[in-house]
Amino acid sequence: MGAAKQQTSLIKKLIALVVGFGPGIFAIGYTIGTGSVTSMIVAGSTYGMQLLWVLLLSCMFSGILMFAFGNYALISGETALHGFRKHLKYGKYIAILIIVGITFGQWNSLMGILGISSNIIYELIAIKFPQFGNYKYESVLIIAIVIISIFYSLMLVGRYTFFEKILIIFVSIMGLSFIVSLFFVYPLPGDVVKGLIPSVPDVPGGKMMVAAFVGTTMAAATFLSRPLFVKGKGWTIANLKQQKHDSILAAVLVFVISAAIMAVACGALYHQGNPVTKVLDMANTLEPVAGNLAVTIFFFGTLSAGLSSIFPCLLITPLLLADYQSGELDTNSRQFRIVTFIACLVALIVPVFGSNPIQMQILSQVFNVFVLPIVVLGIILIVNNKKVMKGYKTGIAVNIGLFAALFFSCVISYNGVIALIEYF
Repeated sequence: MGAAKQQTSLIKKLIALVVGFGPGIFAIGYTIGTGSVTSMIVAGSTYGMQLLWVLLLSCMFSGILMFAFGNYALISGETALHGFRKHLKYGKYIAILIIVGITFGQWNSLMGILGISSNIIYELIAIKFPQFGNYKYESVLIIAIVIISIFYSLMLVGRYTFFEKILIIFVSIMGLSFIVSLFFVYPLPGDVVKGLIPSVPDVPGGKMMVAAFVGTTMAAATFLSRPLFVKGKGWTIANLKQQKHDSILAAVLVFVISAAIMAVACGALYHQGNPVTKVLDMANTLEPVAGNLAVTIFFFGTLSAGLSSIFPCLLITPLLLADYQSGELDTNSRQFRIVTFIACLVALIVPVFGSNPIQMQILSQVFNVFVLPIVVLGIILIVNNKKVMKGYKTGIAVNIGLFAALFFSCVISYNGVIALIEYF
């Protein structure tokens, strides 16, 4: 009886922890989508754990940037782009450039997300009903239309708390699926240690994979949207400590879940010489190693990752436009409905044309790094403006972290340019 009570108490504590999660849940939703899963699987299966150091640095800088943007919002009462426009020289043009750059990257990502999610659902259906095997294109397209229609309908409900609850469900399933998968297949300890020593794979596509890693784990959209989500949560200057813990927890969870995905791919595929290039390559090669149960768990995690990213990707452009205009998001406005509808149409491009969603995902993550240095520089200038921060002084440790993040983002953006030149 005592053991049962203890177990119930532990479950209640875990539920309270998950439900008590703040705006960091959106950070995980933005960061770990099928773009991140794809990048981690491709990297783990192709390069082993060699890029673990990139993931660690990206997550560390992400935590610092989330903390800085969240603190700025709580202290100044302003949102990011609204603040850039108001307080920075040429802020209006910088803000417009950021909106265009992030929209391009996130909508590209959305195409791949919908393509991969539709393919996964199709393959799960095809296992039970093989007769659908001759109608793959039509089936995937119909599934994609149904998914995006459901999500658009949910968007029209339009409340922060509703979005947060949906994301909590998807992110929880995703995190548990990938961590459980790690018990079936795992990398050698030596591979993990080597992965923490900085090195870039000296092969075609190696530089692009580094840029894609940073594009997906250190996404500018995550930081820019944080002030709006912090305000949506109803937090005030009294929640500074809570905001700090939320930022740290989000960054740690992004690292743990992403590293688990890479480790599963490394353990199952790398030493067998089976790099992933298509969505189902993961299932076909993982099944003999880990069995059908592991494949099912991993695929549910990947599907949850995709579905958890559709919400934030559809939300990002209306969020940025609202931020630029007034700092307030009106989810019942005509602008919100029109922009999200256009995003839904863009999402259908990959399913309609039958493109390889994995290639689209990696390219979209690379494009995400180009606005990152501007976003980091903007927050450095604003959080060190005493007038804007109402006398609050940003600590030396945070400033060192922000300048290190700026240097890192500039190096990665340069690396991304070289990678795209080599690709095209």
